[in-house]
Amino acid sequence: MFSMVTEFMNYGQQTVRAARYIGQSFTITLSHANRLPVTIQYPYEKLITSERFRGRIHFEFDKCIACEVCVRVCPIDLPVVDWKLETDIRKKRLLNYSIDFGICIFCGNCIEYCPTNCLSMTEEYELSMYDRHELNYNQIALGRLPMSVIDDYTIRTILNLLELK
Repeated sequence: MFSMVTEFMNYGQQTVRAARYIGQSFTITLSHANRLPVTIQYPYEKLITSERFRGRIHFEFDKCIACEVCVRVCPIDLPVVDWKLETDIRKKRLLNYSIDFGICIFCGNCIEYCPTNCLSMTEEYELSMYDRHELNYNQIALGRLPMSVIDDYTIRTILNLLELK
């Protein structure tokens, strides 16, 4: 009889605890429902990306020694490095360098392991095209630095909400 009473008390405590958890989750849901929606007018308002944001890869042709370390560390062997061996000076001469951003997973391994620091990440996140073949960037397109969102006077910047938390 006494065990039956203690089981009933434990069941009652568990029921009260479950009701409390349900009430807490419901108040969180209601607090989110009371918020006003934040609409970003995209071409004219842009988020300021965080300092560690990994955007498009920037390439400096003059620094590259065609060592192909970036190809070896890439999980999908993405960078295409064309070079020619100069026999008179016994060095490689870089002919072409390209990366297809339609396939790139933006892991940053190529940048971390590059011995000459000819690769870096930019804050550009707008890599949208109508034709996926336009996302195949050669050394000329990779060498262009995008305009910073902060420096562009036509765009109103919005702080990233994740940084404020």
